[in-house]
Order: sequence, then C-alpha cells, then structure tokens
Amino acid sequence: MITLNYRDARPIYEQVRDALRRLIVSGAIADGEKLPSVRALASRLAINPNTIQRAYSELEAEGYAASVPGKGSFAVSGARARDDARRRALSDRLRETAAELRAMGVSPSEIESLCREAKET
Repeated sequence: MITLNYRDARPIYEQVRDALRRLIVSGAIADGEKLPSVRALASRLAINPNTIQRAYSELEAEGYAASVPGKGSFAVSGARARDDARRRALSDRLRETAAELRAMGVSPSEIESLCREAKET
C-alpha cells in the first residue's frame, strides 16, 4: 500500500499524500471509499498521527478526498479528471525543462537518461 522512503528529500506527509493520491487515481481506492483512519494509518506506518492528518488535509484541499465529521475521510469522485489536468500541466513543464536543457547544451540522450533515472525512483 504505502511505503516510506526515509532517504527521500520530501517530507513524510508529502510521501503519504502522493501515495494516497496515486491509489485514488489508479482506482486502488475507489471513488467514495473510506480512507484508513488517521490513527490506524499512523500506527501502520509508525509515524505521528499529525503527519497523516496533514497529508489528508492536503488531499482534501487538492480535491482528492473529503472528510465527513464523525465518519472519516473518503476518496472523492472525479479525482481522475483532476489528475488528467495535472498530468497535462506536468507534461508541459517537462517539455519546457527539456527545451531549456537542450538550450544549455544537454544532449537528447542525456535528457532521456535523466527521464529513465527519474522513472526508477
């Protein structure tokens, strides 16, 4: 489900948020399905519940989750459509970055190598 990488430069809450977002977008967590409780997920990952709460709050702000008082947090319908828009924006940013690297003299094979390296992380 969710694995943490303590060598990753990103904060733990971002890793949790990104992992949950991937699970929601991929359909591993269905639209409307209840997310694990903050306490249960914190216990399972052996991290502070405040870290999980921050990840859930960010997912809610991004529109991937909604909290229902007294019931918990749930995956939100339509998250895949938002993810498609985000994917397009990130693809555009990648194209711009590649163009800038080319302008700086980086070869296409070096850029491909960087993309393969990023895929493996």
